[in-house]
Amino acid sequence: MWLRQIALVAHDLDPVVKPLCDVLGLTVAYNDPGVGIFGLVNAVMPVGGEFLEVVQPVQDDASARRYLHRRGGDAGYMVILQSEDAHAHRDRILGLGVRKIAEHDGTYVFTHFHPGDFGGVLTSVDSVTGVEDWFDPDSDWPPAGREWRNARSDNATGIRAVSIQSRAPGKLAERWGELLQGEVAMADDGPEVRLARGVIRFVDPVDEDGTGVVGIDIAMRDRGKALEKARQLGLPVSGHTVRIGGVDFALLEAV
Repeated sequence: MWLRQIALVAHDLDPVVKPLCDVLGLTVAYNDPGVGIFGLVNAVMPVGGEFLEVVQPVQDDASARRYLHRRGGDAGYMVILQSEDAHAHRDRILGLGVRKIAEHDGTYVFTHFHPGDFGGVLTSVDSVTGVEDWFDPDSDWPPAGREWRNARSDNATGIRAVSIQSRAPGKLAERWGELLQGEVAMADDGPEVRLARGVIRFVDPVDEDGTGVVGIDIAMRDRGKALEKARQLGLPVSGHTVRIGGVDFALLEAV
């Protein structure tokens, strides 16, 4: 699997999207009308061949609005993984006792799995049919529209990892490894699931809620430039990490 897209949720799009663009050098490639069925509006920004998304609830009954309340404000929200065959993974994951909350079949296939079965994280396993090589960083990705390749950053080159908080990080890592068929390993900073592309890291709680996406690792050509911009904007910066939208973005030197 490929860690293809990560979503943040915000009370308002612009106060989160703008600093992401200013600091990481991103450009909004697409506003997906399809998220309207979930009571949302969004903005999708390419990061190399991966994507950051920010969603804003616009309906009172949107589950994302309840999530904002639970997390106490803007926060990490969703992990979206690409696979070669999302149908096969859907059947397998459901067979492991996981509940689905939404699905779509067509050229773009997805299954949204219940966050309660993924340690509090809304998780989706997706695939795109008819592409020559789904693992190519330039491969089609319908959630980002048709023109996303022209909107890529000159500085941010890719999403390397996502950090998920848990009161039982080791146990949750084992469960995610089983669900995603990823390698579970113990790194210096804790347990993680290593995918074909991307890493899912599990950390001790950093807030009272104790669940959800709390960190994202971004590869940068010039992280010094990004960190300086973050300081100019008055954003919280610690070492090579900047907090935007309730998420700690660790800026790594691109290799």
